[in-house]
Amino acid sequence: MIGNTISIHQPNFIPWLGYFYKIHQSDIFVFLDDVQFSNQGMHNYHYIKTSQGPFRLKVPVQKKFKDNINQIQVNYDLNWKDKHFKTLIANYKRSPFFDEVYQDIQILYNADYENLACFNREIIEFICRKLGITTKFINSSELNFQSAREQKIIDICLAFGAKVYYSGTGAKSYQNEENFKERGLELRYSGFKVFSYPQLWDGFQSNVTIVDYLMNCGYDWQKVLSNQS
Repeated sequence: MIGNTISIHQPNFIPWLGYFYKIHQSDIFVFLDDVQFSNQGMHNYHYIKTSQGPFRLKVPVQKKFKDNINQIQVNYDLNWKDKHFKTLIANYKRSPFFDEVYQDIQILYNADYENLACFNREIIEFICRKLGITTKFINSSELNFQSAREQKIIDICLAFGAKVYYSGTGAKSYQNEENFKERGLELRYSGFKVFSYPQLWDGFQSNVTIVDYLMNCGYDWQKVLSNQS
């Protein structure tokens, strides 16, 4: 598998639109699943929009200190699935594409997954297929690199013969462009533009899971792309 442009990110829980744009812009997307789980990393939660503002949907997990994301177990002993379903119904029942999207979420939720990374990857790949995104996916744990941080990113890119590393803007504070250039890699940052789309309730809220967009606009990826030009 060879990809000219590669992007890499932790497998987060039903991420926002910008995450999927990053995937779309890449030939290969690598799920960074063999790095430490973080409570701040949105690996097991995200937000939906409600009449009262943002509300967090959280997947309870069983973890040990310093466990990697692919070692984190979803806690199926708790009744979190029904709570999510009821929350989605209460807040999106009147949205135009509720029936289709809700049914898809039910199907994805009703399987039990080996770990949190598998669960998140399955949801992300499913949504990409529905959106028509054809990027190739791989887990970083399959590559067995022992390096860390920026060096690990560079090692992954070189393993696939990449020319461009397509990065999220949040990494600007700690990535050194010269280190990429020395290895023949162009460091390119995501230019995703937040845009308004129809939502329930007053005011527009952008920092929410892609579920909000899907409920209100359906699996219309062209609408997203037309707002990026």
